[in-house]
Amino acid sequence: MPEISSRIDLIAPRGYCAGVDRAIETVERALDELSPPVYVRGEIVHNRHVVDTLTARGAIFVATEQEVPEGATIILSAHGVAPEVHANCAARRLRVIDATCPLVSKVHAEVRRYATRGATVLLVGHTDHDEVIGTSGEAPDQVIVVEDVEQARTVEVTDPNNVALTTQTTLSLDDTTEIVQILHERFPALLMPPNGDICYATQNRQDAVKSAVAAGADLVLVVGSQNSSNSNRMVEVGRAAGAEAYLIENVDSVDPDWLTGKRRVALTAGASAPEVLVREVADLLAGRGFDRTGSDTPSAEGVIFALPREVRVP
Repeated sequence: MPEISSRIDLIAPRGYCAGVDRAIETVERALDELSPPVYVRGEIVHNRHVVDTLTARGAIFVATEQEVPEGATIILSAHGVAPEVHANCAARRLRVIDATCPLVSKVHAEVRRYATRGATVLLVGHTDHDEVIGTSGEAPDQVIVVEDVEQARTVEVTDPNNVALTTQTTLSLDDTTEIVQILHERFPALLMPPNGDICYATQNRQDAVKSAVAAGADLVLVVGSQNSSNSNRMVEVGRAAGAEAYLIENVDSVDPDWLTGKRRVALTAGASAPEVLVREVADLLAGRGFDRTGSDTPSAEGVIFALPREVRVP
């Protein structure tokens, strides 16, 4: 049991970003307004609780568009897809509702623009992540995924004077800074988008973790699914800042041994994790004697993305 002075801080911003909120609301409105069934390609966002909740409401999640009956409605996930997927949907006469996060769409547009110039596009990210798979598909013969510092040092391009850089949106600046520096040194003519590609929400949530640890948190709990890139990065940021940090799916994932001797626990959530899961963990810790402090408002970032036109209220 914690000492009297032990506390849990609900740190903010946390939880849903604008792109995730938009994607989930897209599925919810489609279920309410369109004739079922409504199919969703892949996980609409990387969170098991969200997928299970929407499944219970009638959404049918499929691995590929080829599994969807011809003429049916399909929603594309927040992570974006390659042009080939759109072509397959057209061939099957599917009604497409594209819930791709606008920030991911921006990276797709950058790849198309650079590829049109004949550039080799170095995409910093994880090869097996849905976002990177979709982005690479914009110009598969010209995109090279760079996952780490070692690959940055060894990657070869056709023309060193015609190279561009884009980034998976859910990485951290800490993840990418050294990689980008190495690529700049190797390719001085490297083209980059003026404002970078790291998602505002990704960076804000990581900065909040750093601030919490700097303020004395000795344990960071991040609510999020194991396949959530931004959630995993938040854990890494917490550990790098000097705290113990763990990724938890839900309240059942909390190991009581983690709490032994802890004076200040920072509780947060990845950009695709619902607030209800955070509250359940907070209630558990409060029941174990931790004083509850911090922000009751998960996010007040002021960013809202318009819904796809197919599900907008007239």
